Amino acid sequence: MNPPDDLRPGADAANKPLPDSEQALVEEHLPLRSPVVYEVVRQEGENELARPFGSLWWSGVAAGIAILASVLGMAVLHRDLPERPWRVPVEALGYTLGFVIVVLGRLQLFTENTVTAVLPLLAEWSRAHVFNTLRLWVTVLGANLVGTTVTAALIVHAGLFPATLLPALLAVAGDFAAHTPWTALMLGLPAGFLIATVVWVLPSAAGSELGVIVLLTWLIGAGGFTHVVVGSGELAILVLAGDLEVLRALALFAATLLGNIIGGTGLFALLAWGQVRAEF
Repeated sequence: MNPPDDLRPGADAANKPLPDSEQALVEEHLPLRSPVVYEVVRQEGENELARPFGSLWWSGVAAGIAILASVLGMAVLHRDLPERPWRVPVEALGYTLGFVIVVLGRLQLFTENTVTAVLPLLAEWSRAHVFNTLRLWVTVLGANLVGTTVTAALIVHAGLFPATLLPALLAVAGDFAAHTPWTALMLGLPAGFLIATVVWVLPSAAGSELGVIVLLTWLIGAGGFTHVVVGSGELAILVLAGDLEVLRALALFAATLLGNIIGGTGLFALLAWGQVRAEF
């Protein structure tokens, strides 16, 4: 016959609560629960929705300028690497540069807001939240496009980079322009989902933020997925260089935008909300 639990050796020690200092260490090493991650991202979205127009606009313009570091990074590697089977995944490391600057610099990128701005809306559906979400989206996307277009004009017409780099920039951008609108939309789904994943994972990645950003955005570049803000810069470079018609560029842009919204909001945000709604 087994003795009662409270008479077994070590039972008192097992049931005795840890000192506060040790309990704090336990909690420090536990992963964040999904509701905690959700609440961090939701409150971040509330903060972004409350920011004034000027702050959103100039942060978005800066993000549009900075994100073209992704195109530049890929172009440098494309120019200097030999044509080998491993060239594409190595080139994709350059694609991560703009996202590292934008995310760690806390700049406003449209595709991040497909999840952060939507979680407050899912939590409390109201006209005010709908209006504020649309206001944020339109402001940030417009600012991103201004940033990418101005930078593209400087690249093509102002000699912002060495002339030897322009053919590589056109070649990298040409890969995006080679898609049909339908393909651009479908490839935009995983890109939108992966950027939303970056936003979701970062609260749990204290000290490893750089690795998370590089890994997930590298996959977008290596997989050939389409990102609307990076893509807008690529399309602008091609249009300004005379290598792409404006109407085709607009069609590719619209398709990619829709794909990113569906991937970031329609898939990720709804799944994130669905997994925690019963715990609030």
